[in-house]
Parts: sequence; structure tokens; C-alpha cells
Amino acid sequence: MNKRNYNILFHTHTVSGIVISVVLYIIFFAGSFSFFKDEIINWERNESATRSNDIHLDVDTALDSLDKTYSLFGRDISIEKHTMENRVNVSLKPSKDSLATSQAKSAHFFYLDTQNYTTHSYVDSYSLGEFLYRLHFLAQIKYPVGYYLSGFTAFFFLFAILTGLWIHWKKIISNFHVFRPWAKLKSMWTDAHTALGMIGLPFQFVYAVTGTFFMIKLLVVAPNIMVLYNGDKQQLFKDLEYTPTSYNFHHQPTKEILNIDACMLKVKQKWNGLEINKVYIHNYGDRNMHVSVEGILPYKEAFTGIAQMTFDANGTLISEKSPQKASYLESVKNILYRIHFGDYGGYFLKIISFLLGLLSCFVIISGVMIWLTARKKKNIPEQKRRFNAKVVLIYLAVCLSMYPITALSFIAVKVFAQHMSQSFIYAFYFIGWLIFTVYFIIKKDLYYINKWTLKLGSYIGLCIPITNGFVTGNWFWTSFKQQQFQLFFIDFFWICLSILTLWISFKIKRKDH
Repeated sequence: MNKRNYNILFHTHTVSGIVISVVLYIIFFAGSFSFFKDEIINWERNESATRSNDIHLDVDTALDSLDKTYSLFGRDISIEKHTMENRVNVSLKPSKDSLATSQAKSAHFFYLDTQNYTTHSYVDSYSLGEFLYRLHFLAQIKYPVGYYLSGFTAFFFLFAILTGLWIHWKKIISNFHVFRPWAKLKSMWTDAHTALGMIGLPFQFVYAVTGTFFMIKLLVVAPNIMVLYNGDKQQLFKDLEYTPTSYNFHHQPTKEILNIDACMLKVKQKWNGLEINKVYIHNYGDRNMHVSVEGILPYKEAFTGIAQMTFDANGTLISEKSPQKASYLESVKNILYRIHFGDYGGYFLKIISFLLGLLSCFVIISGVMIWLTARKKKNIPEQKRRFNAKVVLIYLAVCLSMYPITALSFIAVKVFAQHMSQSFIYAFYFIGWLIFTVYFIIKKDLYYINKWTLKLGSYIGLCIPITNGFVTGNWFWTSFKQQQFQLFFIDFFWICLSILTLWISFKIKRKDH
């Protein structure tokens, strides 16, 4: 590569990295905690759920209970389980019956507790786990701005990865083994950025690709909607298998409603070990009622396939789909989901993914520090050097403050459990984040920010299992003895993480050259 092309790629890599650095840090930091979304939700509620994708619900009893409140006749109903908790997602579409009441003609969405059949709205069920999960794709920003912002950030991150790989290609092996912590500051940051960037490269590449797919896929397929489908978005989604098959409503109530639990049992008997995670009911109570039951096998048996059986109102099987015979389209979609969520390898994969996520955060910070130290040369005007230093100061204060405010939020959701709501979590996290950020900006010391964000996060993190023990009486050794591993995991996780980051904070020394 000639010098001119190298410089173009180098500056393109630098500029693209700097532009997206803050948003990218937020995405990776919040996304790292999102690997433990299920555990955080159950820990917050002091509940221990079975680690299974299976719905574990008497569907017929649940529907009888819901019918008294929502008048289910003529509705399309979906019952889905996306997280390993004691609640399932229930979606009720408006009734197709022309004589239905105004309430029955309204759509509803809520969570149903599989233990006691109580219902909970999205706002009432909002948790810190949900907040961190949605923060990692900026869902708190008005839709679709946050989604597209995170999607384009992932896209430019992919661009930064490819350009970085290109410019380092010839020295990729030799530079990987070089680390000079006692050399000048720029060399130290460069070595760390290169070596750790290479270690996390496969992880970062996967998340850049899948993140781009999830967040801006609608923009990618938009030309197809206009050209190939004449603007018919619903038909495209149907061809992409994002919408279920529809059945006509006959306006004729059945004398006896199909036993859905029996249908689910037939599906489980067909495929041993199957976990049912979705039940879709078409035209509830009508003569043309249909029930589709979907499930997944353990990932070691079928990594991408989905099992499905559809029954008519008489319980007759009308279609069947084997999980071992996944279509190309289904395989692609499922693989992208699986590798993005990292939910197929148990706690080991989640922990590795979490550490690689934090490693990616460090790579982002080291890249910014390289940019700063390279612009501290004497030939650069003093005013410009001060401006660059101020930009990085604000950047580090914003990014590194996420650690202490996240730890403090874990304590807040326990101490203020009675006042817990979506608005409370929003206010506490964002206002607290702002306070930490302003405080560290005022200090005007990069060394202080690095050291004390880690120390504060560590001290607060060590208080999390103690706070949980006092508030709930469920100390981490108690939850371990009672085999409530999700509760134990979060407490023990914070102990280990806090000790690690506290040790790192003591290793940080001021280095001005």
C-alpha cells in the first residue's frame, strides 16, 4: 500500500472511530450487562425462575381467566416467552366479531405471571434489566431516531474495524506481541489498542454486523418494498416470515373450545426435549379457530431450527414443521439472533461475552487517547491543544461515569422497590449519570476520572449484595444453598467485578510523558 492510500485509510479509520466513540461506548457497556438481562430482572424481583425457554403455563386455565376481563372471542392471541422469568408476553389483537364491545375491539399487551395468572403492564413490569437492554440500542431516544442512530453507529463501527484491519495488516502479528507500558504515553495506548483490538476483533465484528442488521434492516429492504412489492410492506414481512399465517373469521362460535394444552403436549411428544416458547391462537372461540405451537430444541441438537405444529378447531393437525429442516432464510435469521444474544452457551459464554464487551470499551477509550496524545505536539497551537483536551475530558467523563451510576442503580432498585417504575429508573439513572459527569468534568483531570470512576463503581458494587441481603434477607450464600442461582449469580457477579475493577484502579499510575 502506498503512503497516500495508507494515510487516507488511517485518517478515515480515526475520524470514523472518533465520531461514533461515545455512542459506541454506551452501546457496548450497556450491551455487556444485557447478557445478564434475565438474571437482573429476577434478582430485582427477588424471584428465581427455571432456566428454560419453555412457557410452563396452563394455557387453557389462563385463557379462561383472561376471558372474564378481555372478552377473547374473535381475537388473535399470542403467548410468547422471550426471557427466563416467571412472566410471559401476552398480545391480544382486536376482536373480529362485528358485535363485540368497544373494549373487545381494542388491542392489549401485558405480561402474565405463570404462577398466579396476575397481569402486569409494560410500565409496571419495567426493570433495570430491561432499561440496560434497551439502552444498548438507544431505545430511550424517541423511535425511530434511537434505533437508527445505534444502527448507523454499528455500521460505521464495522467500517472502522475493516479500515483498522487494513492499515495494520502487514504488522498485525508483530504488533500483537508488543506492549510497552513504560514507554511514552502514545506508544502505551497504541500497543494496548492494537493488541486488545485484535483479541476482541471476532467479537466486535460479529456485533457490528448483527447490530447493523437489527437496527437498520428496514432501511436496507425499503427499496425492495417500493420496487419489488409495489409498496406492500406487509407482503414483504410475510415472505420474510415475520408475520404469522392468517385465517378467515367465520363468525360462528364453537360449542367447545379446543384444548390448547393437549395440542402443546402433542408437540412435545413429537420432539423429545422441545421447549415451547410461543403459542399463537387465531380466531379464538370461532369455528375457524387455529392454534400454532412453536418451540425450540436444545441448541446442541438444533441450533437454528424452529418446530411448529398447527391445529384446527377440532384438534386436527393441518401442518407441521421440523426443527431439523430449517429453511435458508430461517437459518440466517436465527443464527444472527443467536450469536448476537449469546444465549446458547450458558453462563460461560455470557461471562466471556461480558468481558469481551468491556474489552471493547477499553479499545474505544484507548483509540480516543491515541488521538489526544498524537495532538499534544508543540507544533499544534495551544488553543487547539486545549480544545482537544477538553473534548476528551468530556468524553471520558460521560463514558466512564456509566460504571458508578450503573452500580448505584442496582442499589436503588432494591432500596426503593416500593416506588419502582419506569419513570423512576429513567430519572435516577440519567440524572445520576449527569451529576457524575459534571463532577468529573469539573475536576479537569483525566487520571482522576480513570481512577475514581473505577474506585467509586467498585465500592458501590461491593455494597450491592450487602444491600440485597438487608432488604430481602436473601444473602448470596442463602440463595446458593436454596439453588436460586439467578439471584446468587448477580450478587456474586458484582463481588467479582468490583474486586477486579478495584484492583485495576490501584494499578493506575499517573503518567504524563
